[in-house]
Amino acid sequence: MIEVKHLYKSFGDRDVLIDINAVFENGKTNLIIGQSGSGKTVLMKNLVGLFKPTKGEILYDGRDFVGLNKYERARLRREMGMLFQSAALFDSLTVRDNVMFPLDMFSNMNYRERKKRVQECLDRVNLSDAGKKYPAEISGGMQKRVAIARAIALNPKYLFCDEPNSGLDPKTSLVIDELLHDITVEYNMTTIINTHDMNSVLGIGDNIIFICRGKKEWEGNKSEVMSSTNADLNDLVFASELFKKVKDMQNGTSV
Repeated sequence: MIEVKHLYKSFGDRDVLIDINAVFENGKTNLIIGQSGSGKTVLMKNLVGLFKPTKGEILYDGRDFVGLNKYERARLRREMGMLFQSAALFDSLTVRDNVMFPLDMFSNMNYRERKKRVQECLDRVNLSDAGKKYPAEISGGMQKRVAIARAIALNPKYLFCDEPNSGLDPKTSLVIDELLHDITVEYNMTTIINTHDMNSVLGIGDNIIFICRGKKEWEGNKSEVMSSTNADLNDLVFASELFKKVKDMQNGTSV
């Protein structure tokens, strides 16, 4: 579990995050949503230590990440997995070697153990036979699945995903969403996802934090988001005509 308490982040005179309080539970897909420039990306960068908060606490199962020394922060980061907006695979490495990379860097496993772990991760994302291929030889959706396999290779307690469905078609996005949700439940991880994808919100939003103009304006789940009375949230969620029709149907309004 990750707890955020009274978090502020400023750049010069500009307040980007203002008194953010949130709890991200393990075993759930926790989504952070908001318009571009709302502060959600800055929030995630504070969570993973790329930015240091101006004020406030970030607690990883009770450990104050902000207050840790350099060595302690490095140890905690080894408990994190990262899935980037682009798959961020190494083009010159095979799929197997891409997944092997964090194990080579940070694990104490021998080669046989590392090789076994890589295959387990590839099996888990349904890429059992893709190990010898290079990123350029597989589809964008497969690349994202390789990135997920790499992100879970070290058995992280915490998984951070930045726009995991960026650049993917709706069908492939659904596959990635279901995979992230299933892995989260299976490994009881604390998963936090930054997303613009409203299909993800309504599909796997176990817990949703809506950030607007640097403040947390709303919190709920995928069922509650449909009945929200927050005008800014509704502008984001129901920007699509399809979702407007879904809400109208739920409210009994003729469409």
